[in-house]
Amino acid sequence: MGGHGRSGVRADCDDEDLYEQESVEFEDGFKSIIVVDNLPVVPRGKFDRVEEVVRKRFSQCGVIKENGFWMPVEEDTGKTRGFCFIEYTTPQEAELAKNKANKSQLGNYKLAANTIDEIDMFMNVLDEWAPPEARPYTPGENLQHWLGDEKGRDQFVIRSGSDTEVLWNDARQVKADLVYKRTYWTESFVQRSPLGTYLATVHRQGAALWGGAASFNQLRRYAHPQVKLIDFSPGEKYLVTYCSHEPSNPCDSQAVKTAIRQIPDGHFESRG
Repeated sequence: MGGHGRSGVRADCDDEDLYEQESVEFEDGFKSIIVVDNLPVVPRGKFDRVEEVVRKRFSQCGVIKENGFWMPVEEDTGKTRGFCFIEYTTPQEAELAKNKANKSQLGNYKLAANTIDEIDMFMNVLDEWAPPEARPYTPGENLQHWLGDEKGRDQFVIRSGSDTEVLWNDARQVKADLVYKRTYWTESFVQRSPLGTYLATVHRQGAALWGGAASFNQLRRYAHPQVKLIDFSPGEKYLVTYCSHEPSNPCDSQAVKTAIRQIPDGHFESRG
């Protein structure tokens, strides 16, 4: 999403030829990889059968990447170790597979699953518990402050070229008053939430929520590669993201992916 990699810069171009694009980073880490535990321990002769059964079960949750399945084997005994790694194309598919695994069994074996990120977090838990540091309460900014404008004005958003502007609409003024302006704020479009709390921007890697009386801090990011459309639930509790990809092979079916994300209540920490 933002910035230029070395492969995208011509050797003969000057600094003036490059523009600075707004960066909205999405750090997925290893959220697309899950570890499925409590699998049967079998000798090498039954390895393929176990892999076939596990692949069939977990391919129902999403697309498993090529070379995205690995079942470790004990060198001394040649037997499997009772767990496997599965890598999906998106974190959403991995989350669905994890939830399904934790509610299912494979024969007499009750499965358990976690993402690699979660396992890394568990491994870094301190041996001795220490009480968390108490932080003083800081009230969050009223994200709907603009709706109570003392002059009774509305806000509207316009895009012109690479610029996005939020302005006050005042019929008594010849020219609208600028509230906020940013260059390369979005790569596609912007959209207000139904109750006016958030302003959403759309990027190649997902959507981001912004808000504030005048600062428009980044409140939250939602990863969804190649997202095309977004929508909010009427009460602004959920954000729905949608994308579809036309197949390169006419014989293949169209890939459609929809994700529903919960928008947490309460105070957001600024990210931008």
